[in-house]
Amino acid sequence: MKTKILVVDDEPDAVEMIEVNLKAHGYEVLSAGGGEEALQKARAALPDLILLDIMLPEVDGMEVCKILRRDPRTSGIPIVMLTAKAGEIDRVLGLELGADDYVTKPFSPRELVLRVKRLLRTGPAPEEKLDHLVWKELSIDLLRHVVSLKGKPVDLTATEFKLLTVLAQRRGRVQSRERLLHDVWEYDTLIDTRTVDTHMRRLREKLGSAAKYLDTVRGVGYRFVEE
Repeated sequence: MKTKILVVDDEPDAVEMIEVNLKAHGYEVLSAGGGEEALQKARAALPDLILLDIMLPEVDGMEVCKILRRDPRTSGIPIVMLTAKAGEIDRVLGLELGADDYVTKPFSPRELVLRVKRLLRTGPAPEEKLDHLVWKELSIDLLRHVVSLKGKPVDLTATEFKLLTVLAQRRGRVQSRERLLHDVWEYDTLIDTRTVDTHMRRLREKLGSAAKYLDTVRGVGYRFVEE
């Protein structure tokens, strides 16, 4: 089966441009022109990834993202926010609501396809060839992409899972924000490192008692510590 992507934008020209480029790379594309339609199609089709514009009629993209993240059926679907808003507040808010990535219009189709491929890519980082990592109450199943805390699954986004996995596989070694941006988000140029901080804050909240394994090294970055 083809990988299914839901494109949500109320501008038909934008949808057409994105659709043509995604189909050229072998993806199946669904589209929605508003927030309500996006929610209906996301729940019905359960796409592999959602490209979500912020400025939408009825229900805006921020609210759509928040609703999808609260629904167990859609909470793990990678979401890329598309917007003409380039302000730091808007970007950070989108990430805090659960978006995995953020692309500002106008963008190149090639860049968008690369972002999509990155989020859809599966498999652990090459540092350690283990299928399962365990520390007392915390368990990371790399093959199934499942994180468990005291035997109960922790609902992480694709980016949060990759961030945790990269840190765990390099445990004990400090990872700078710049290194994490490159290895987790695969950004070749430096962008606002608050992207890393925002995802770390969300990851710690979801891990609860296991957040103790994620150590902040002031002025440098983060590391995974064993107790």
